[in-house]
Amino acid sequence: MTRPRWKHVRMAGVALVVGAILAVALWPDSTTVDLAQAVRGPMEVTLDEDGATRVRERFVVSAPVAGRLQRIELEPGEAVVKGRTVVARLAPAAPPLLDPRVRGEYDAAVAAATAGTDQARAERDRAAAVLDRARAALRRQQALSEAGAVSRDDLEAAQSAVATSEEALRAASMGVTRAEQEARLARARLQTPTTIGRIVDVVAPVNGTVLRRLRESETVVPAGEGLVELGDPNQLEVVADLLSTDAVQITPGSQVRVEQWGGSHPLAGKVRRVEPSGFVKVSALGVEERRVNVIIDLHDPSAATRALGDGYRVEVRIVVWRADDVLKLPVGSLFRRGSDWAVFAVAGGRATLRPVTVGHRNNDEVEILGGLSAGESVVLHPPDTLTTGARVVPRPPG
Repeated sequence: MTRPRWKHVRMAGVALVVGAILAVALWPDSTTVDLAQAVRGPMEVTLDEDGATRVRERFVVSAPVAGRLQRIELEPGEAVVKGRTVVARLAPAAPPLLDPRVRGEYDAAVAAATAGTDQARAERDRAAAVLDRARAALRRQQALSEAGAVSRDDLEAAQSAVATSEEALRAASMGVTRAEQEARLARARLQTPTTIGRIVDVVAPVNGTVLRRLRESETVVPAGEGLVELGDPNQLEVVADLLSTDAVQITPGSQVRVEQWGGSHPLAGKVRRVEPSGFVKVSALGVEERRVNVIIDLHDPSAATRALGDGYRVEVRIVVWRADDVLKLPVGSLFRRGSDWAVFAVAGGRATLRPVTVGHRNNDEVEILGGLSAGESVVLHPPDTLTTGARVVPRPPG
């Protein structure tokens, strides 16, 4: 081979090497992604919220009369028997002490009442003297009338004066009685009454268990004051307050899973009642929310009461929709494309933008109504730099 020809071969080889290097340098990189697969299977939509257990029927035992409550010895958790167990005892309350100002007022009231009594007696004596004089005048007028010395009008005037004096004496006598009673009342305020009286036993109105002691130490209570709270801890229910916009999706009989209660497995239940009246509750962020209580019955309350009690925290998942065979994807594979939903489908190592129609969704999965078939792979959590036609490789496990 001649020298010039060898030179051309060498230059061609160099050109091929440089071209290969440039091709490798400019070749688009593959994107490593996580893949998920569209599969068919069961799916459900739940409303999740915190809840609390409570005894279904609770009774507050109140004081039937005012008095001094003796210390309640029953402890929370102790059993009580209807009509037999004494839950509290009430003794007569001691009278209040009189401070110097009040005592001075009462002393003055006694003095005034005593003076009023003396005045009423003097008025009665005056009325009696007036009556005696009127009767004497009537006797004279009657004697003169028999002799024809006075007119009939004078006799009737004397009779009228006697009747008026008798009424005045009777009124004065009643005034004396009233004044004496007022004096007795004023003196009674100064007396220290005794605390003689029987002790009233307050018995349990139902069979059950002491849930709480509303009063424990000895104290004076008015009539109607709550003393203890009774109930049957074997009859538990769960109450959860949900947003009113969520509560309208719930119907009585909806299935419920009670989780995060401390046990190893969820407890089953169902909705018994959605309360018809809502209330305002301020969230942790300070936002006023309109909420509604949902009452849930446990399928196996005896199993729950072995570990749970009144007022324990739980989490509830209320099933509002369920299907046994739907096409579904993980929620993380979807993204917005304008006003529609889309995914990146993967076939032959390349990603393809695919619009999809979605149905129900929960926190983990979404129902696919159109745009994909079962078994197709999609990119999970696609990066913003991924485009149609880009090469992708699955991320190795682990």
